[in-house]
Amino acid sequence: MHGGHPLDRPVWSALTTRQADLAQGDARALRIDPAYGLFAAPADYAPASLAALAALVPADGVIGLVELETPPVPAGLTMVSTALCHQMLADRIAPRQANFPIVPLGDSDAPEMLALATLTKPGPFFARTHRLGRFVGAKVDGRLVAMAGERLQPMGFTEVSGVCTHPDHRGRGYAAALMAHVAERILARGETPFLHSYSDNDGAIALYERMGFRLRRQVSYTLLARDSSDPPPQGGGVRRSLTEGEDRHVL
Repeated sequence: MHGGHPLDRPVWSALTTRQADLAQGDARALRIDPAYGLFAAPADYAPASLAALAALVPADGVIGLVELETPPVPAGLTMVSTALCHQMLADRIAPRQANFPIVPLGDSDAPEMLALATLTKPGPFFARTHRLGRFVGAKVDGRLVAMAGERLQPMGFTEVSGVCTHPDHRGRGYAAALMAHVAERILARGETPFLHSYSDNDGAIALYERMGFRLRRQVSYTLLARDSSDPPPQGGGVRRSLTEGEDRHVL
């Protein structure tokens, strides 16, 4: 385990700094409030830290770790899946003009946001995930059809996530325009936008590169559950293949 850069261990970096108010656990291991997400991280791979991490896993759910390498599995847990991801960041975003109104999203939109995320599975998304940062969307006839927003926030960085488009409205450029809007807003705050994409998702990676994102390094995304649990696919966290159409999701 290294961790010299905030993005080497983005979950630990966020939960010990800007998003510490959402952290559960102690100095040995932390996880984000389950209403907001499934991400967790041990302080290190010492036995005491791994035991503390295991104690944070709910009986009927999973936790997700984003680390430089696949972590050891603590006693009492099982590895549900692990995958290599491209961690990408952007110093600038290629100009992109949206041909639709971009609207801010908030608590009043939460049911629609959760329903859209449940349908399209853009990555882990729960009842309060929309409160992790600012989200924007596109609406057609008053109905939410696409969205993008912010998730992990280590010092100096903010993650672009929750990017999805309803299947009936793909191919119209919603996702790319909303991602660009979110990333540009992060840059305007003096921070660096970053994202995670499965490393075998060539189409998505090519899109992000055209937008201005570049590979920083590969990281490992690992899901852990209790030995006796049968983890449900709640929140879209389970490994999946690239969806059809232009809706190419970040993790």
